[in-house]
Amino acid sequence: MLMEGAGPSTSGSDASALAVSARTERRIAWLTLVLGGATAIIMAILRHPAWAEGLAIGTVLAWLNFRWLKRGLDALVEVSTAQEGLAKPRIPVGTWFRLTFRYGLIAFCVYVIFEYLKVPLASMVVGLCALGAATMAASVYEILRPTE
Repeated sequence: MLMEGAGPSTSGSDASALAVSARTERRIAWLTLVLGGATAIIMAILRHPAWAEGLAIGTVLAWLNFRWLKRGLDALVEVSTAQEGLAKPRIPVGTWFRLTFRYGLIAFCVYVIFEYLKVPLASMVVGLCALGAATMAASVYEILRPTE
């Protein structure tokens, strides 16, 4: 059984591990939005609209960061797999740029939002932590409910 994009040497157990990994990545993505969104809603109910905005913005930036990281790592794996067997595989500059540029882009977005919309910086940073909380929740789920 081969997964889409898997090479011919992929065994059944490798394909199973890839499927589990893909499910976990999807779980982290939606948990990031759910946990951050729920926190923002709670802050809005508690009548802290500026913090609710910051949490929502930070959560969306965390989700985008995760998506960009996934895309960059997928490209890195694809390039390195294509060059399997070479003594020194070459990674295109564009791949490295995309992997590192996301940090600068997020910092720029946070700065602009902080300066022009006057959203509390701490609230955006806490919103960015939604990705960490989602990753921990997905990890605990995987530990408590193993697939094999």
